[in-house]
Amino acid sequence: MKQHAIIPIFIPHKGCPNDCVFCNQRKITARTADVTPDGAKAVIEQWLSTLSGVETVEVAFYGGSFTGIPIEEQTSFLEIAEEYKKAGRIHKIHLSTRPDYIDETILDNLKVHGVDVIELGVQSFDDEVLQLSNRGHDSACVYRAADLIHSYGFELGIQLMIGLPGDSLESCLYSARETVRLRPALARLYPTIIIDDTELYEQYRRGEYTPLSREEAILRTKEMYKILDDAGIYIMRVGLKSTDIIGDGGAVNGGTYHPAFRQLVEGRIARERIEAQLDELPNAQRSAQPGAQVDPQPGTRQTHVEIASHPSWFSNMIGHHAENKAYFREKHPDLTITYREDTSLDPGEFRVII
Repeated sequence: MKQHAIIPIFIPHKGCPNDCVFCNQRKITARTADVTPDGAKAVIEQWLSTLSGVETVEVAFYGGSFTGIPIEEQTSFLEIAEEYKKAGRIHKIHLSTRPDYIDETILDNLKVHGVDVIELGVQSFDDEVLQLSNRGHDSACVYRAADLIHSYGFELGIQLMIGLPGDSLESCLYSARETVRLRPALARLYPTIIIDDTELYEQYRRGEYTPLSREEAILRTKEMYKILDDAGIYIMRVGLKSTDIIGDGGAVNGGTYHPAFRQLVEGRIARERIEAQLDELPNAQRSAQPGAQVDPQPGTRQTHVEIASHPSWFSNMIGHHAENKAYFREKHPDLTITYREDTSLDPGEFRVII
């Protein structure tokens, strides 16, 4: 039985007059028509017809800055979701917005209509990065919004971007650590991608902005992921979700985007944790195990090693397109490695057995 599902209601660019350098909401959501409350109801019904038996179902308002639209319009959408929640057909109401569109009046209204989760598009805690990205607010606004959200008892979510103008590894790690300070229930990590018809695209075209290489994006995101994960924060998404308009490559420039970006990141974390255990194997164990097989190369001996992971991380242990298997095979030619699942391990935990 599937445990959790989100019904997304996309409201492209509504409620947000600000033009961040990276943003073109209509291309990101691959939608051009505004969504009405009746349209939202139709979407919910369509999704619910496929979600029988799901333990937790959320309706989530994404795509723009929900709390920036007129409060009457917010209410018209919220009342639809609230009906389904009161009827027990969904379990949570979830929305995303900007930190500067949070105040007591807004939160009072969200509370009355049963909202559970508020995600803030923070992007960075570095004020220079925020300014260069034309975010329209500073980091102090983020702390104020987060404090208010906590005080009302909502679940807090934080969205961060990696590789914005002026960003660095140090500022990325700083943003991850500041996120931990705010105690969110969940987080999302998005490497910056260059969308057509944005200021960032014009900067890229003029040579004023250089996107991260895919390798650098993986490495930065990996380190941020570890900080959040070690703090017990649920990492809801890593990388922008594939849509038709992004997936065909027509709207994305540079090489940062990858449809399996989360697996690339988690695969590197798996490699790192496994390699630490392999490097600790005593040389005597590696070369003189009873029954060791003879390597095809004269003068060397093969030692059998078994690597185990929780089933949910098995594909990460293997790596995207089996890149981790290839990596370990090349780096440790003296080892014959087999891989298996072990339900006694936690997700993200690995055991090397010799």
